[in-house]
Amino acid sequence: MTKDKEDGQANGDGKTTGAKKTGVKKSATRKASTSRKSASGKSVSSKSAEGESANGESALSKTSTTRVVGRKKVILDDGVDRETIRQRPAGLPLMEHHWGKLLFMHWPISAERLRSLVPPQLEIDTFDGEAWVGVTPFTLWDVRLSFTPPVPYLSDFHELNVRTYVLYRGVPGVWFFSLNTNSSMTVLGARTFYFLPYFNARIDLSQEGETINYRLRRTDAARPAEFEATWEIGEELPEAEPGTLEFFLTERYCLYSASGESIFRARIHHPPWPLRQAALRSHTSDIAESDYLPKLKGKPLVHYAEALAVDVWPPEKA
Repeated sequence: MTKDKEDGQANGDGKTTGAKKTGVKKSATRKASTSRKSASGKSVSSKSAEGESANGESALSKTSTTRVVGRKKVILDDGVDRETIRQRPAGLPLMEHHWGKLLFMHWPISAERLRSLVPPQLEIDTFDGEAWVGVTPFTLWDVRLSFTPPVPYLSDFHELNVRTYVLYRGVPGVWFFSLNTNSSMTVLGARTFYFLPYFNARIDLSQEGETINYRLRRTDAARPAEFEATWEIGEELPEAEPGTLEFFLTERYCLYSASGESIFRARIHHPPWPLRQAALRSHTSDIAESDYLPKLKGKPLVHYAEALAVDVWPPEKA
């Protein structure tokens, strides 16, 4: 098991109260209203959404041109078009979500350690030569098909993802090692239509002031896993700037999945993440090892986001 403790153990009863959940929704509604208006306000590259370089050269064959000492100050240009994919896709989204109470936890790892766990058609995306594994506990609400109302007891649930970052024909996105949720309908639907490795889990999220407690136990008998963390919400951060590590890790606008020999891409669209600082107070987990990853050692790089409105499109063969 991975164990990383700083200032004490998780507390609280592990249940989300109605008052807390209502607070999350109100906060998200305010942010979503602002977010949807500003989503198209950023300038983007004129390259195509497929993101290939003009001469057809592999995106990973290009090297960075600018480096500044200090991880949070590094600004790189690796030749990958990371802006075009942020444009809103054509047509109507299949689903509308709200995501929130989300903690980004990231560990650097060599790309070679991930190679056997990712389809060979996908390139491992790296920042300054390092690949990254992310673990993201969060909650969802008002999940619904576009232009339909949320369904009581089915539209609100918790989730935790284990992921890394990849390129397919130059287009950056996310590859999931597992997605864990307490919504059995989501597990069934996402496995069937999105070809994603979803698993059933028991999850509790509670909040006391600025402290969040999150507990998960995966109930899949073939791949049991547990996760527990407590973190404190910190100060607001400026919007992640293209070329920075924060942008590389968080501003991802498509996911990849595989079925047989085929690679599928599903687009998402949302405004930039409203990142905040976070302090991880305790953390115990074996979920990475259960997903066949090497043990994640050391303290993770953490960021927090309170709420975000997200549109999701159906998968298409890439």
